[in-house]
Amino acid sequence: MKRMLAILAALVLAAAPTLAAEPIKLGAFFDLSGRAAFIGTPTKLVAEMVVDKINAEGGINGRPLALEIGDTEANPAKAASIAKKFIYKDKVAAIIGPTLTDTGMNVKKIAHEGKTPIFMTVGGDPVIMGGEKFGPFDWVFKSPQRSSTAVERLFIYLKEKGLTKVALLIADDGFGKDGQRWMQKLASQYGIEILLEESFGTRDTDMTAQLTKAKNVNPQALIAWTIGPAGSIVAKNKAQLGIDVPLFQCHGLPDPKYIELAGKAAEGDRMPATKLMVADQLADSDPQKPVIQEFIRLYKAKGYDKQFPINTHSGYAWDAIMIVAGAMKKVGTDPEALRAEIEKTKGYVGISGIYNITAEDHNGLGVDSMVIVQVKDGKFVMAE
Repeated sequence: MKRMLAILAALVLAAAPTLAAEPIKLGAFFDLSGRAAFIGTPTKLVAEMVVDKINAEGGINGRPLALEIGDTEANPAKAASIAKKFIYKDKVAAIIGPTLTDTGMNVKKIAHEGKTPIFMTVGGDPVIMGGEKFGPFDWVFKSPQRSSTAVERLFIYLKEKGLTKVALLIADDGFGKDGQRWMQKLASQYGIEILLEESFGTRDTDMTAQLTKAKNVNPQALIAWTIGPAGSIVAKNKAQLGIDVPLFQCHGLPDPKYIELAGKAAEGDRMPATKLMVADQLADSDPQKPVIQEFIRLYKAKGYDKQFPINTHSGYAWDAIMIVAGAMKKVGTDPEALRAEIEKTKGYVGISGIYNITAEDHNGLGVDSMVIVQVKDGKFVMAE
């Protein structure tokens, strides 16, 4: 009997993935505290979830992934310090994160000098823009859609609806300015006339002055470009002022938290989003649908949705780590080889879209990766 049990135990061990080899370290830093913790904290949970999945399926050619976690605290200087620790002390093979464009820009040069691939989960484009102004981006990739892509998707919709005269309300941080830059650049291409541009602080609690100015120029639509509570304040102030034109938010705000904070004022608001926000409305023929549904199943099985309902940011770390892991399975962890293999990513079907990365585009998502959603009866649905 004992011999039989021993044989059965040996068979079970042989069937299970053996990940006794030295772990491959990934640095993972997000805003776990500070103004973007509502994004950073669930992003960390998703990073852990996808690493658990990869390890349960055999890891990277038999080696497990191990996350070195850091809290950037929405502080660019803190992010820089953690990035240096990841590269020079922890000797990570790659880095995932951070959360905000400003912190991403502060570690861009560090990753380049340290020759360490970094797959960012930030919204703004400058992290993967080059030239004298933005510096080289050879080692930097990002999983969320480019701001330029979100602007294009929004402008296509506005043009289709005949809403061509707009007023802009822009956050004064790096993300807001990036959106503003692209709206200014692309407006004429899509027949959009910008009547007014007003800025506000990300921590401001009242935008009635900016909205009053916007109302006075008689726009056909308002566009707000920010993340976090500021967007909800714009929606509430607009309702309080009785401004009867549609409000469009950016691709960083499709989140149940936006509806919770804005309340009834959010009803009817529209914004570009990932397909994750309307998974049940996708056609069965959409190749992303089964991938997104599996992600939602795993996320809910972990119970994360109880504290952090799924939002447009939820899949960013999943896609980043999956792409990095896929490249590692092909070429290992040599920095140069890994960077080059990530850059060759083609046809990866992810949560946020189907990625086709090139040397010129270290994001790889097109306008077709986004949909326009609107708030209807307190929920996000595909916009009409």
